Amino acid sequence: MRSKSKFVASGLLAALTWTCLGEGTAQAQIPPIVERDPNWEAVSHAMLGVGVGTVSLMPRIYFASPDATVGWKARWHVSALAPIMTMTGITMLVDGPIKDELGSPKQGCTAEETLANLPDSGCESFGSPSTHAFASWGATGAGLGVFLVDTVKYSSGNFNVGSFAGNVAVPFTTSILTSVSRSADGSGLGPESTGQVVGGALAGAGIGLLVGAGYALLQEPDCGYGNYLFCW
Repeated sequence: MRSKSKFVASGLLAALTWTCLGEGTAQAQIPPIVERDPNWEAVSHAMLGVGVGTVSLMPRIYFASPDATVGWKARWHVSALAPIMTMTGITMLVDGPIKDELGSPKQGCTAEETLANLPDSGCESFGSPSTHAFASWGATGAGLGVFLVDTVKYSSGNFNVGSFAGNVAVPFTTSILTSVSRSADGSGLGPESTGQVVGGALAGAGIGLLVGAGYALLQEPDCGYGNYLFCW
């Protein structure tokens, strides 16, 4: 019995030793984690949310024609979900297949480390074009498109401060802050490089402008069936 017990104990000890050595080897093979400043990450998320949320919740503001009640009017359209969902879908394409196809690693990462997709490594996804920059500047472009069409086409060139603030000024400011926070870091190593952020910003602004202006041209700002605030 003693021999059997010693044999079992030896086997367990060997197994434990092998497991520890295996874990040590596995840990040695894990790529070093790229340290990111969580504060900048939080700022980029917050600014993105504010910018996109402001444009999405803005009503269509226009100066009523003389044959209706004269003055500034504001209308919320359910049809605004169309450009919102369009930009959301394009952003998802940017964040997935487009980034994977371009294969540009984030700062401090290699393509191999990114493909390994190790949790909390700082290299879980590719960085070009920057999704945050694309989404934030996409909202700015869409808001600008709506503002220009509503001002020129439906308001006969009359300028509205509220429409400009909600559709252009606020998202433009938050887009700048989002871009800066994505390419900056307390240690000098942001999630994305300046080039990746600029690429996302230019693509987002251009596509957003086309989507916003196209929607505004197709959808008049008034309800068309009464003096209601919400247009179904």
